[in-house]
Amino acid sequence: MRLFNWFTRGSSSPPGKLKYGGVGANPLSIAFGGSLATASGQMVTADTALRVAAVYACVRVLAESVASLPLFLYQRTENGKRRATEHPLYSVLHDRPNRWQTSFEWREMMMAHVLLRGNAYSRIISTGGRGVAELVPLHPDRVRPFLYEGSDGREHICYLYTKPSGEREYLLADEVHHWRGLSSDGLVGMSPVALHCEAIGLAMATQEHGARLFSNGAQVGGFVRHPKQLSDAAFERLQKSLQDKYAGTENAHKTMILEEGMEYTRIGMTADEAQFLETRQFQVAEIARIFRVPPHMIGDLAKATFSNIEQQSIDFVVHSLRPWLVRIEQAASRDLLGESESKKYYFEFLVDGLLRGDFKSRVEGYRTAIASTWMTPNEARERENMDRIEGLDSHMIPLNTIPLDKLDAYLASKGQMIVNTDKEKGDAQS
Repeated sequence: MRLFNWFTRGSSSPPGKLKYGGVGANPLSIAFGGSLATASGQMVTADTALRVAAVYACVRVLAESVASLPLFLYQRTENGKRRATEHPLYSVLHDRPNRWQTSFEWREMMMAHVLLRGNAYSRIISTGGRGVAELVPLHPDRVRPFLYEGSDGREHICYLYTKPSGEREYLLADEVHHWRGLSSDGLVGMSPVALHCEAIGLAMATQEHGARLFSNGAQVGGFVRHPKQLSDAAFERLQKSLQDKYAGTENAHKTMILEEGMEYTRIGMTADEAQFLETRQFQVAEIARIFRVPPHMIGDLAKATFSNIEQQSIDFVVHSLRPWLVRIEQAASRDLLGESESKKYYFEFLVDGLLRGDFKSRVEGYRTAIASTWMTPNEARERENMDRIEGLDSHMIPLNTIPLDKLDAYLASKGQMIVNTDKEKGDAQS
């Protein structure tokens, strides 16, 4: 029985007295589609931040990594767990969350939303039996969470959604699947782009400065000295001639030819002298720190040694990906499974493939696992995406590597053989 059966779903009126809108101070404005002015003069939004290559690379590597991992719904059993492939939610999250998106596309988009804006939302389309039929994405700029006082006197969450047409409607908590990033109020996730707008704004400014530098011929200004005073008309002709012949990247490194005793003198500093490249390099590392992505994974190999790339990749899974995976798993259980179902079912990403080492290390690990009887040969084959072989489903022990369930018979036969051998020796001596 629903607590708010009097509330019309999709209503333009709130379900109760609104108490808090989850709107923080200025740094959170990006979470609702705003922009922030920075000291560098750049206006930073979630969309303009993607124009910075390092931001785009960080968002892409995290979003694609999460989207590419298998996500399963498991049922708890007496012997552990099993994949609940018959449950309707299994195919919704594993295969097709809605009619036009694959599971990869939907999770990639949701991750991009939460990484840039701090929140990701999808509307839950239910079946007649309260099951989940579809998850329809909602743009986070059009969604705003609220706390309201319910008829039971307790606080509950609802969402104000503004449609592209401008029409507004309130959605209850069981109508919205919400991925929430790091939050200061437990209601709205904070946008990394908003919190670190100055660092991203500086990267945008240096990128723009570099583009303008090259548009002027990859050289700071200079002046041409003429031994005589030029008339206005002669000055304009000379200026136009120099601009046409030597300005712009297409004219870079051309030899300048001067007449009538003219001399060219460069002023200012080059990009290297101004440490322009060093600034851009620092901003790449700074942005990688914001998203907790190893620099080598976004193409920054300045300090890569290649001697520990494998360990760094494992660290990426453990320290960068894993917190997001747990966040998503728990959000799915909270929003998509009922209270009773949460006791029987749970969601889990399969990350084993990302944690595997090189082939030699894996083979040695499998050998140890099989010899220690906590893995069967067929289980090891499945880890390598190989077909099962009949007769390899039993646990093995090092003694002749026979099935564990045949150990007693084997020892009995060995004992009988020893007895017979001793008897034969005795008969021979007599």
